[in-house]
Amino acid sequence: MSPLDLLGLGVLGLRTRPARAALSGLGIAIGIATMLVVTGIPASSQAALVEELDALGTNALQAVARPDVDPPARLPESAVEMVRRIGPVTAASAVANTHTFVRRNDRTDPADGLGLTVLATRLDLLPTIDARVRAGRWLTPATERFPAVVLGSVAATRLGLTELVAGAPTPQVMIADTKFTVVGILATTPLSPDIDRSVLVGWPAAKAQLGFDGSPTVLYVQCDEPELEAVRAVLAETVSPERPGAVVVTRPSDALAAKRATENSFSVLFLALAGVALVVGGIGVANTMVVSVLERRSEIGLRRSLGATRGQIRSQFLTESVLLATLGGLGGTTLGLLATVGYARWQDWPLVVPAEAAVAGVAGAVVIGVLAGVYPCVRAARLTPTQALATV
Repeated sequence: MSPLDLLGLGVLGLRTRPARAALSGLGIAIGIATMLVVTGIPASSQAALVEELDALGTNALQAVARPDVDPPARLPESAVEMVRRIGPVTAASAVANTHTFVRRNDRTDPADGLGLTVLATRLDLLPTIDARVRAGRWLTPATERFPAVVLGSVAATRLGLTELVAGAPTPQVMIADTKFTVVGILATTPLSPDIDRSVLVGWPAAKAQLGFDGSPTVLYVQCDEPELEAVRAVLAETVSPERPGAVVVTRPSDALAAKRATENSFSVLFLALAGVALVVGGIGVANTMVVSVLERRSEIGLRRSLGATRGQIRSQFLTESVLLATLGGLGGTTLGLLATVGYARWQDWPLVVPAEAAVAGVAGAVVIGVLAGVYPCVRAARLTPTQALATV
């Protein structure tokens, strides 16, 4: 028989028992849909979780000079430019302690700094530490050269400057004996709590007004996450080739370890649940085909009496099994995709539907149809015409 003849026989077998075929197809469809749902929905959930973990700085490093070495370690002023030459590094910036006190006005105790730190900062600090301005504006190439400051969230509260009202007189604070104008207030910075307790002054202004020597205190680095350990291994030597042991580099964030553990856990879960779903679907198709052989023994006997070979009988029932599983796989793939899209939108998660899962849904259905149809088609082919017709 030609392939078209086999296809016609397979379709005819399904059309003669539409209710049973529909129920059997529904069984495999539910199995394939389950596979897609248990891969798509956790993948979307994982993507949402990864976004939250990324916000915790899984690709961030910090480098500081060790305070307990002799002579005291200092980071070179060119440290940021040196770090940027490392290939996987995507952003680098720095701050420096000016060792001065900030006061609300000139009538407060000059030695009472309110537990705040006055830091010289580079203009590229905000994107490097994922910070944002809550009120006012960040320093610009113009204002960084003048007595202007941006307050961290805690510093603003302690200085009593939680808001900058448009049209109102611009507030000022005293740093050393110089008045600095407050031009902005930062939102809370979870990745860098020290910045929340700081008053940030432009790098050139700190040199001109506060006697700052230009040596950074803390380097902030972002890099490609897969290369984080490699960057960490060379960061100290890059910053201070003469004394790498005098530079302390923070270890990778605990959030990175949590992220990787989460990815591994989800991967194992995907494989386990998908395997269960496919086994359940395969058992349903095999059961349907075995029952079909038992009920159609008279048809098998008649075809054998008319000259059909064992191979043709095997091909007929195997084709029917594959068609049944394929139709169920297509329906299950569609159902699974719709369920995944709907649930992801309901939870406001990023939509992630693994393409390989959708392809595997249909391909897996075909494989299931073949495996599930092997025993029934062999059993049908073994029936002799007399055995099959004896039940008529």
